[in-house]
Amino acid sequence: MPQAPTATILQTEQLVTDVLATIDREREREIVGRRFGLFDRKETLEQIGEMLGITRERVRQLEKSVVTKLRQTAEQGSLPHIADFQTRVLELLNDTGEAARVSDLADKLSNEASREEQARTAFLSQLSPDLSVVQEDDNFYNSVGIKAVHDEKALKARVAKLIETIKEIGEPKSIEDIAKAVGIDNSKTAAALASTSKQLATLNGRWGLVKWPMVNPKNIRDKIYVILKEHGKHMHFNQIASAIKDSDFKRKDVTTQAIHNELIKDKRFVLIGRGIYALKEWGYEKGTVADIITEVLKAANEPLHRDEIVKRVLKSRFVKETTILLNLQGKPQFKRVAKATYALAE
Repeated sequence: MPQAPTATILQTEQLVTDVLATIDREREREIVGRRFGLFDRKETLEQIGEMLGITRERVRQLEKSVVTKLRQTAEQGSLPHIADFQTRVLELLNDTGEAARVSDLADKLSNEASREEQARTAFLSQLSPDLSVVQEDDNFYNSVGIKAVHDEKALKARVAKLIETIKEIGEPKSIEDIAKAVGIDNSKTAAALASTSKQLATLNGRWGLVKWPMVNPKNIRDKIYVILKEHGKHMHFNQIASAIKDSDFKRKDVTTQAIHNELIKDKRFVLIGRGIYALKEWGYEKGTVADIITEVLKAANEPLHRDEIVKRVLKSRFVKETTILLNLQGKPQFKRVAKATYALAE
């Protein structure tokens, strides 16, 4: 049986070296290499200026001039490797939804997502005429798109529309539902656009705002909340601990004791049985079994048969029937007013 063709692995360091070799002056090659972090960490204008003995403004001018010339040469088809690099990136983007983070592209292009590989991928993408590049800032990850589909301005506008729609929906949804609400025909494209935004996150197949715990749990309490919400009903804290260890969370090496401690401290969780917890938003309230019986009788505003009391208490507490009956018979706040019928003592 024939094997599938192996994906082309690019030696981006050699590609970048050959591109930089087209720059006549060594000082300008140094500036571009250091500013983009092509072989080491990125450096500031001030750091490079101090090393070369020129002002930061002069460094900025030289960088801009050199990169502009490189782009013009690439557009003319005269810059080494750019055509091949661009073809490979376009293949990947067409597969992933016409946009992607630079970190993901670097990993697929070279099987390595190191800082240097990401810098080289971003640099070569900026020189590619058919690619649009979104620089990293507070709202976006460093990303690349197919220019013919959406240039930088259009990409940002479409992401803004995604964010606005998700806010209106008000809860995490599948990318298919979000794409339909936005009016994007291809859910893969919607997912690709969403992945470029620092304001959005995804977990368990649903997308939402990064501040929502259901898609971006930041601590143990948030992870517990996600587990209970996904499960849809009460769980023992040991079950919760196991579920966290088996989850897709980035950090899940937490002890059972730590999980139990957080369950006790967070008001979102209610103890409804021996070691068993539920979400308060499901209608559960904190309190002992006796407290719940009291609330049941207050709400009824009349004596109730013990079977009815048990039935109503079990709606909010996961305890044995005998525990409820023992509280009815042994607590002074309850009195029997008829056969197997109880009311509040006061």
